[in-house]
Amino acid sequence: MWHTFWRAVDRFSIEHFKSVINELRRIKVVNKQNMELVMDLLQSIVEIVTYGDRQDPFIFECFMEHQVLAEFVRILKISKNSKIEAPLLQYLSILIQNMDSEHSIYYCFSNDYINNIISHPYIFDGGDLAPYYVSFLRAVSSKVNRDTLCLLVKVHGDAVVSFPLYTEALRFAHHEERMIKTAIRALTLNIYHVSDVMVFRFITTPPVSEYFSDLVYRLRDICFHLDACLHSRGREMDMQKGRNSLIVESDKVVDDLYYLKDILSVGEPCLSRLVTENLLDRLVFPIIMSLLASKENNESELSAITSLYVLSLLLQVVGGRWIINNVAGVILYPLLTLNVRHLNEGNASHEHNGVYPFSKHVNEVKRVMCSAPECKGVEGNDGNYDDAHMADFMSSFNVRSFNGDIYLKRDGILAYIFSDHYVMLLASLFLLLILSESKDLDCAVAPVIGLYKLQTDDESTSKSADGGIFIKFMPEILNALLKVLAFQQSLSAMTLWHTGWCFLKLLSIHRVGLHGDNLHLFNTSCKQSREGFLKELDGIWFDHIPNALRSQWASCKRVLEESSQHKDPLFLLELALHRQSINGETSSYFAWQGMIDAVKVFILHIQLKSYISKGVLVENPLLLGSPTTNDSGAIHASDVSNASFGSDVSLESGAPCRIAFSNSEIRDIYLIPVASGMAGKLLLAEKHPFRSHRGVVIAIAPLAGLSPKIDEEHPSWLRLQIREFDAEFYTNSGNGKHLNPSDHVTDGRWTIGFPNKKACESAKLTIMSEITKQRSAVEYILAPLLQYDLGLAVTDT
Repeated sequence: MWHTFWRAVDRFSIEHFKSVINELRRIKVVNKQNMELVMDLLQSIVEIVTYGDRQDPFIFECFMEHQVLAEFVRILKISKNSKIEAPLLQYLSILIQNMDSEHSIYYCFSNDYINNIISHPYIFDGGDLAPYYVSFLRAVSSKVNRDTLCLLVKVHGDAVVSFPLYTEALRFAHHEERMIKTAIRALTLNIYHVSDVMVFRFITTPPVSEYFSDLVYRLRDICFHLDACLHSRGREMDMQKGRNSLIVESDKVVDDLYYLKDILSVGEPCLSRLVTENLLDRLVFPIIMSLLASKENNESELSAITSLYVLSLLLQVVGGRWIINNVAGVILYPLLTLNVRHLNEGNASHEHNGVYPFSKHVNEVKRVMCSAPECKGVEGNDGNYDDAHMADFMSSFNVRSFNGDIYLKRDGILAYIFSDHYVMLLASLFLLLILSESKDLDCAVAPVIGLYKLQTDDESTSKSADGGIFIKFMPEILNALLKVLAFQQSLSAMTLWHTGWCFLKLLSIHRVGLHGDNLHLFNTSCKQSREGFLKELDGIWFDHIPNALRSQWASCKRVLEESSQHKDPLFLLELALHRQSINGETSSYFAWQGMIDAVKVFILHIQLKSYISKGVLVENPLLLGSPTTNDSGAIHASDVSNASFGSDVSLESGAPCRIAFSNSEIRDIYLIPVASGMAGKLLLAEKHPFRSHRGVVIAIAPLAGLSPKIDEEHPSWLRLQIREFDAEFYTNSGNGKHLNPSDHVTDGRWTIGFPNKKACESAKLTIMSEITKQRSAVEYILAPLLQYDLGLAVTDT
């Protein structure tokens, strides 16, 4: 014990440290023969110095006196394909990461040791060196502060001429390995947060500043790849694979936007201006111009739906006054009747925050918007559209049909709002709703959307807007949304939920009543949703309707209450995916999915009616518990209703019959249908060999969905359909939302043989009677909800 203790103490002694240093100095070349020795020496040095930095200042004085970091640099230079670089960089990373003393860090960064190690001509041949190198760079950046940064740059006069830590790191900025790219981004942010004026001038001056343009160009490439995933799916790709591809690509867009937001959050004006200029010039403005321009969608442009998705995501993630108002100003420019100079002046007041001027885009917008023959010669002297031109423009709608490729005349964002395709309608409204809910939206732009932001220091702005999109076109927009709801038979429930979300958002902005055609459409939609819901009571999943209502009610309310700033725009791309055809499938999986959709749509319409009539969304008003008055009497002995596989049950209520399971001989059994409240099951029991009135359960099937039918050619045969899809596991696993139906097993089929036709018919009637009792229990539970729905009638207001 004492021997071990003294060895540990000796290991961290000054004498031992000096002996390790001397042994390292005797190394004249590093090759495969001595590489293990060199690695042991480097590891020992790192361990001793790390210990000394915290426990013994004399050790670090020895480290400085003997210029041990110079030995690390020398070892790099004398290595001959020995693969020593990776472990050396790893040990250095550990050394730097574990340094707590400012004095120690300051010394390590002095004398150009770190810069020499960074600038060493490494050979990155696709091996494992790059991760170690980047990890070393990140470790260095984590210790950089305003006092030590000057030690890592070279200055000539009053200008930084070299910054190896930053420039070498940028070589890996777009590395294919995600961990390396993430490390580089963390490194750059560390530097941005501690940089001074000279360093920022270096970072934002070409060629180093090209990093930011490359970043945006690569983001644009990702957007195009996302667009290709959306529109280039082969027939063999199912809905789930298509959605997975969208998620992967959209996550890349989100990551890049959050990184850009982090850069802007540094708050350095020159850096913010550079990033904003690149974002607007190389991504945002081209996207908006392709939306406004009179040209057919082609491979050189993003599709309209992807463009609107990217813009919406940009406003949510990056946001900020300069981004919000430049995007809003440009995309709404065709509809602006106010003096554009006001926007320019508003931006000028924020130039110290890096705001990019809206005026830079005005000439290009005017060129595109005035490219049509009817626009020639109508531009006013002050650079704005006069009232006559705006009147002509607003009355010139001639929107083409959405047929895969988007072709629009020249109607800007309104063309998409009044497109005959619901995806474009929802996407364009979503973008405007994000703008409308932004606290950074300028008071000069808000009236164009249909909002007016009051300014307490300017009484002239206290009047209300009377010509914005959400005011002037509110009845038409609501009509378009209501047509989507009324056309619900061919659309998914989630599409209708998102449509309902837009509908409620618009009503919350400007409370308007429903009249005429809009009222008729809404009532028609409500009627369809109720009929679809009631139809499921005759379906094979009626017993799961109450549970579906419980789970989906909260989900629907949560979706409807989402703010536009927190609503994931990915739903736009998901809606653009072609809905998977079930090709006439009637399996229990598709029937279950249909029941869930019917429940979702019914809940949505209850909430819409409640908001229109009462101004609020409601909590679930039903489900008071299962009734006890609908059990089917004596048949339901407790040992039967609670039976499971292998249970011993009474056969008194059973019907004798025969069945042949696959790969099994014909077996004599008893068929026992049993309903208890909302629960119901069909038991197949085999007679106990020693107890004449008892049996053992050998198979169980849900009572709902049996659909008993007598075989036409064999009237003593009863055919039953067995639900094999496990809805409870599907729901509780958390993965059911996007489960691929091709993964499900096919439904079971039982053929039960009876002694004669009469016995077969009697068994069928018994099964149907129990199913009816089970359904009655479900209807009893649903009665309060159905009555509540009838009490929410919406009339002409």
